[in-house]
Amino acid sequence: MADSAPSPALDPSARGWTLATAGLALLPLLSILPLTLAAGFAITAACVAALAWRGTLPGWLRLLLTLAMVGAVFTIMGTRLGRDTGCALLAAMLAIKPAEAHTLRDARSLLGFSLFAPFAAFLMDQGLLVMVLGLAAVLCALLSLQRLADAENGAPPLPLRQRTMVMARLVGIGLPLALLAFWLFPRLGTPLWGVPERALARPGLSDTMEPGGWLDLMADDAPALRAVFHGPVPASEQMYWRGPVLWRFDGRSWSRTGWLDGLPVPEIRASATTWDYEIELEPTDRRHVVALDLPLAAPAGSRMGFDLALSAARPLSAPSRWRLRSSPPAAFEAELRPILRNMALELPAGFNPRTRALAQQWRRDAGADDAAIIERALAWIGAEFGYTMDVPLPGRHAVDEFLFQTRQGYCEHFASAYTVLMRAAGIPARVVTGYVGGYRNPYGGYWVVRRMDAHAWVEVWLDGRGWVRVDPTAAVAPERIYDTLEQRRFAGGGDADFGLLRLGNLGDFTDWIRRGWNDLVLGFDANRQQAMLSPLGLHQLQPAQLLGMFVALAALALAGMVWVLARGERERDPLLRAWRQLCRRYARLGLGRATHEPALAWAARVATAHPRSGPALLALSRRFAASRYAGDQTGMRRLIDDLRRHRP
Repeated sequence: MADSAPSPALDPSARGWTLATAGLALLPLLSILPLTLAAGFAITAACVAALAWRGTLPGWLRLLLTLAMVGAVFTIMGTRLGRDTGCALLAAMLAIKPAEAHTLRDARSLLGFSLFAPFAAFLMDQGLLVMVLGLAAVLCALLSLQRLADAENGAPPLPLRQRTMVMARLVGIGLPLALLAFWLFPRLGTPLWGVPERALARPGLSDTMEPGGWLDLMADDAPALRAVFHGPVPASEQMYWRGPVLWRFDGRSWSRTGWLDGLPVPEIRASATTWDYEIELEPTDRRHVVALDLPLAAPAGSRMGFDLALSAARPLSAPSRWRLRSSPPAAFEAELRPILRNMALELPAGFNPRTRALAQQWRRDAGADDAAIIERALAWIGAEFGYTMDVPLPGRHAVDEFLFQTRQGYCEHFASAYTVLMRAAGIPARVVTGYVGGYRNPYGGYWVVRRMDAHAWVEVWLDGRGWVRVDPTAAVAPERIYDTLEQRRFAGGGDADFGLLRLGNLGDFTDWIRRGWNDLVLGFDANRQQAMLSPLGLHQLQPAQLLGMFVALAALALAGMVWVLARGERERDPLLRAWRQLCRRYARLGLGRATHEPALAWAARVATAHPRSGPALLALSRRFAASRYAGDQTGMRRLIDDLRRHRP
């Protein structure tokens, strides 16, 4: 069998379009990878493209780049394979792939490989930014494929405007079918296939709290949740968003006690104030659902633990919405079982002897007055302690070091030390984690809570009142707040207030756009699907009925696509197609050309009836006849453009 003909070499224009498409396809992946990897891949891709433009990269160099990039992926992300690791490896391969793009076959291979990148990015993030970058890559790929087809056929490249119009026509043909699939295809509760977990966890609340473990979370100003209130709104300083409750302390870290979730929810006597609100949680790949202190009931799809911490039925791998009602308690578990009291007083032996001694001294001074000990500890914090993020990791006696040496830290240190101090004094206490505060976005009128608002506070148990919230971090005097996250964001100098105003307005607007995207696209679930069909008299359709409706309408859409494409096939000649479009424009004015009427005779008839546009039509008709029947191909492209632009 004879060898196939070698693929033609790429001309500079086709190579530029191909490389631009590969770069655009790489951007969605770079936006979701760790910053170090993203920067390294971007620089590598730019260097490889520049070197490949001059000639073929030697094999040893490509192998070295491949090994270096794979090594960087596993060094930064670990050896555990997951969705993010796979996306990083795909980005590494795409950054090196342009080194092989020298022929038309290579270019088509690169374009096909590039289109995997934006779709892989959707496994990690379905946000608006990834969608816009992915669409830009797909549209650029269509333009590039059209340019490669022209190069392969030896035809002169179409102007960008005409190529864009052809591409827009193709997209418009397929758009009805895509919208039908989005609106009518039955929404599934679980995916059709298994998706691997992430190798790197997303920032979010955890079941544990250990020294330094919250710094990454508290340094992230991305939204953790958005809330809309239906009725009264609590003050910002009273917005304590309850998350996991930590009971067990091993001398260094705090953790949850899982078996408590099997106990019935304790008795709560709510106050007269009630908050009705809806929250939108950003994905965390965990199950924690936060709620204002204290939630009155678990919303559908979640369960309430014994300590009133909410958890979802499935990991929150996508934005989720929850309708909740909360109320500050008048009494919360006024009767404490002995086993729970022992758990709330338990401390590991051999840790923090100075804290134990101080607590015992306070107990002797206060007698049976627990409230006096609580207030004494808060007063001590307000008088002598400072707030800062710049603290070293503690040693064995972490609480002793904090209370008697450094006396500086952030919420993690204050909550842990205060709880240990209360337990040592014989007062049941536990650590509650979550978020505190929030700010109102002026564009949407909703409240935003950021990841950096992560907070830890304490609940102490008092006779007759039950669990009472105490926030030792809030007791720090304002003049002793030395180093906050907001201050660190503007530590580089300049006018911090102006920076907050300028960046805040832009950030509020982009967050409002993101919330709308979550609501209209990512939040389009089965309930929203049923609500959309209800005005048409279609109520509570079963999945089989939805599928039947989708198949019927999709068949109509496909028939329309086939008709439009067949119509284009009947008029493959661009000159003839432009001429017939011109004839249809005159036909709408009652001056249509008869089937038997020659072009020049028709133009002469129109010129007699309409002297203003007739001469231009007559000139175009002569050029059309010369090109179509006399074989005059000079100025073909200009003639087609003139025919398309002409209007009676």
